[in-house]
Amino acid sequence: MTTTPHPRLTLNEEVREALHDGRPVVALESTIISHGMPYPQNVEMATQVEDIIRQGGAVPATIAVLHGRPRIGLTPADLELLATSNEVTKASVRDLAYIMARGGHGATTVASTMRLAALAGIRTFVTGGIGGVHRGAPATFDISADLTELAATSVAVISAGVKSILDIGLTLETLETLGVPVLSYGADEFPAFYSRASGFSSPMRVDSPAEIAAVMHARWDLGIVGGISIANPVPEGEEIPADRIGGIIEQALGEMNEAGIAGKGATPYLLGRIVELTKGESLRTNIALVKNNARLGAQVAIEYAALLPTEES
Repeated sequence: MTTTPHPRLTLNEEVREALHDGRPVVALESTIISHGMPYPQNVEMATQVEDIIRQGGAVPATIAVLHGRPRIGLTPADLELLATSNEVTKASVRDLAYIMARGGHGATTVASTMRLAALAGIRTFVTGGIGGVHRGAPATFDISADLTELAATSVAVISAGVKSILDIGLTLETLETLGVPVLSYGADEFPAFYSRASGFSSPMRVDSPAEIAAVMHARWDLGIVGGISIANPVPEGEEIPADRIGGIIEQALGEMNEAGIAGKGATPYLLGRIVELTKGESLRTNIALVKNNARLGAQVAIEYAALLPTEES
């Protein structure tokens, strides 16, 4: 992984100086802003998450493609554009070159945020939940590019687990096949985004940001290419119990199938419909878990930076 940002990237001054000085930087995605939450909660969440990372002692780097240029670190006006414009495409890795060539706007997914973060020299990335194997994938082959990107790109991804709308068991099996370490923070059970419990045991448990950073350092110091998935359970009191959210997800999935929605439109539809069915409770939980992940991400970035010589951090 490069420590010199790729020349195609535009870094804001705060991020550029932090990377030059070897200070901790935390990447943030932008699909959650454009396609994951309604306005104005989306821009409020994005601003608050950046503030949490700064208060935690790290530098936030929200990533997007604007006017055809990959941007690492955004202005308030950029966040507002992402939160309100209908011209922002949901951009995975496959879409980056097309959007850039056409001078368009792209909100980066987990996969594309990982790739651009790596090109900038950023090792720690915070999101809400990662994508995975969709329910019914044995027939549809609908598997998120997040998983193959985790196998290919050396960035640590801190989330609240796999999105509950997916097949969590098959996702964990796929991550094992791809050689991606899956760490659960302070829990023996793998979390399920809205819920602290998924019914699946955690492949590995860690109990401190320093332990997470040590795993990152050991993996990449060995020359093993690929990311690390860190699952951080939603805080107690903020979760929607699995037995309650499960029925709501099944209803939303049934409605989606009846409407013939598939591919990159599936996740935004499902998340939006679940917000409606829970009368906003799932949105509150989503915001709470992203903030919780941001607190952990800042701590991990600080611990990891401390393990490296300045010029490599």
